[in-house]
Amino acid sequence: MPAPETTPPQPSLSAAAARFTAHFLAEAAARARDIKAVTGELSGTPSVPAPPADSVPAPRPAGAPTAVVPTVPAPVHDLKRVMRGPSGLGTAGLRLTPRAPVPTAPQPSEPAAEGRPIPGLYCHQVAEPDPVRVEEVSRRIKSWALDEVSLYPQDWEEQFDGFSVGRYMVGCHPDAPSVDHLMIATRLMVAENAVDDCYCEDHGGSPDGLGERLLLAHTALDPVYTTEEYQAPWAKSLHADAPRRAYRSAMAYFDQAASPSRSDRFRHDMARLHLGYLAEAAWAQMDHVPEVWEYLAMRQFNNFRPCPTITDTVGGYELPADLHAQTAMQKVIALAGNATTIVNDLYSYTKELDAPGRHLNLPVVIAEREGLSERDAYLKSVEVHNELMHDFESNAAALAADCPIPTVQRFLRGVAAWVDGNHHWHQTNTYRYSLPDFW
Repeated sequence: MPAPETTPPQPSLSAAAARFTAHFLAEAAARARDIKAVTGELSGTPSVPAPPADSVPAPRPAGAPTAVVPTVPAPVHDLKRVMRGPSGLGTAGLRLTPRAPVPTAPQPSEPAAEGRPIPGLYCHQVAEPDPVRVEEVSRRIKSWALDEVSLYPQDWEEQFDGFSVGRYMVGCHPDAPSVDHLMIATRLMVAENAVDDCYCEDHGGSPDGLGERLLLAHTALDPVYTTEEYQAPWAKSLHADAPRRAYRSAMAYFDQAASPSRSDRFRHDMARLHLGYLAEAAWAQMDHVPEVWEYLAMRQFNNFRPCPTITDTVGGYELPADLHAQTAMQKVIALAGNATTIVNDLYSYTKELDAPGRHLNLPVVIAEREGLSERDAYLKSVEVHNELMHDFESNAAALAADCPIPTVQRFLRGVAAWVDGNHHWHQTNTYRYSLPDFW
């Protein structure tokens, strides 16, 4: 019997870097033109085309040129920030080397509305997001939610406003060239939360039948291609409920701005997210508390990963598919998603305790599986988060050193900025979150 063949060697990061270095040199003239545009020698008004009103974008004919939204030049100070490293808004989040943690708990006399970081949590404070951008993103996203997709009834308006998604996305994407680019991420964030709330949790969600709902919703991101007789009822189904309407519209906007490889990357990460939802739903149906390692495995799928992975699209550039798919890059993105999701577990802890039923989060699972008190389980969860953050930063720094390609460097800075912006939003959103009395 012949011996099984060994797995063929995978292309190394250095080899991929070499290939793309040649690619970038070939496009040097185009980059020079972009720089001239930034410095004032060219001008133009950026815009992201609106999606079709009632349909998923038609597939491009074979061989047709890819329609790409023009890369929007950043203002002069933004370009300089990208080229020289961090400065200004989001400075802490744009470094690629390990950073010292912020001081522990602020004094209780600080205004409650500002929030406070969790004592002992390894995090990096950032400046408040640009209020002008926040206001405009907030205005546009509410108009989209109400007028384009009929996302929520009137009695949910306070919760929608309290989510402060404008502050969230502006804080997470400090290098976005324009509000149009910020809206790409903002629509997707709102759509993802609509699916989570309406299918899984707060607003009528249930583990029963979740797989069917998620599958049909996923077809709003990843279109069905079937016979003519059955294509029409599928297309009609995309308008059947708020989550599918939101997914369909947000993805149409994204497809207009992104290359096919970036759209496929996003769909893949959304499939990961939906798989995580299903694992958590299965545990709820069985009334089962998983082992801590099982819970963390689920959280690598049911997490924020789809958000930082689109940072290049929101930034108006593209990380090539081969570089995005490298194991080292995938590890960095996974660690970023894992750390930011544990941040959510920690800040939403009291909110979930007050909700009906049992909500699984890391402190709850550690308390149950390791026999710790609520306080000790929470503090151990802080330690888990801190280790994930240190791993994220050390792996990002190593990758930046190994792959000195401009788009790789910028993408890593963008992911780091997303991590810090995500923490800032959780810390300061006192409408949604409050800390337990453990200190």
